[in-house]
Amino acid sequence: MVNNVSRRGFLVATSAAAGSLALPAPGAVAADDTRHRGRIDTHHHATPPAVQEWAVRQGLLPPGRDQWPRWADWDLAETLATMDANGIAVGVASAPLPTAVVEGDPAVARQAARVINEALAELARDRPTRFGFLAYVPLPHVDVALSEVDYAFDQLGADGVLMMSHVGQTPKTARYLGDPSFARVFGALNERRAVVLVHPDNLPGEHEPVIRGVDNYVAEYMVATTRTALSLMTSKTLDHNRDLSIILSHGGGFLPYIGGRLELAGRLGEGPDVRSVRAALNRFYYDTAQPTSPYATPTLLTAVPSTHLLYGSDWPAAPAKEVAAAAGALDRDPQLDRRLLDSINRRNALALFPSLA
Repeated sequence: MVNNVSRRGFLVATSAAAGSLALPAPGAVAADDTRHRGRIDTHHHATPPAVQEWAVRQGLLPPGRDQWPRWADWDLAETLATMDANGIAVGVASAPLPTAVVEGDPAVARQAARVINEALAELARDRPTRFGFLAYVPLPHVDVALSEVDYAFDQLGADGVLMMSHVGQTPKTARYLGDPSFARVFGALNERRAVVLVHPDNLPGEHEPVIRGVDNYVAEYMVATTRTALSLMTSKTLDHNRDLSIILSHGGGFLPYIGGRLELAGRLGEGPDVRSVRAALNRFYYDTAQPTSPYATPTLLTAVPSTHLLYGSDWPAAPAKEVAAAAGALDRDPQLDRRLLDSINRRNALALFPSLA
């Protein structure tokens, strides 16, 4: 068991001083200063050694590291170097796990969640000024998920949770997050006023690239996020859990960009009503890990509150050079003045995760 009390005490004690300092330009801040005034990365993945070793034992990763995908090939020294080079003060670490891995055996689901959550908690405990963490919740097994929610918050000091966008490997068996079977989990999180990061997975039945030469993350992941957002809206999960804060990955998928289409469907009685569409757009949070600049920023600023935009790098799925390119594009975005940029990079996240100051 990881004791996180000292980390929380330190963060609370330092938050007032840290919050008043200005954001630096990318790469212009010494490592010792970065943690006090840099970006807070809410879409920041980590696969510590304990998770890597478990994945190899389970056959999810090949034994040879040179064959690992980018998301798995995580290294602490490289992570800190990338953070420092891009003015990232804190990474809110999370570890998405394809739902297919844990759908069969609840014992495997419990083990996966425990390995991931204890490894991320240890990372945050060992470097409390550089990392927070979001606990992995294995939704296919509701009782296991509820147990892990209690353990992650009460014993590990989690800052929130990560949920995959859906469970089920075929269109007929797929359940998105608004499905009634998940109501108990959302109720428990609502009681804790928790923050939930929704992370997409391959669409049911689509594990190979749908378009030749285009990886599924380009568009299919965006559809998965959009579908689960609509599910949360139409099931009234948002209405029933008003103390939840929900972050939609990658700029919200396609949700903010089809607002007009949703309102049309609502007026025709073929979708959520117009009022609930506007309420949901204002309710969700959205990270910049699409990346959003320069293409998506104008729509996001029009469709959703600027206070609900959060910096996200998608490290290490996005390699270091792409983290730098996206951060630079964000900082140069003509739609963002200095105050708004500072809000996206840091202050909005502090309002959501005050202990990360």
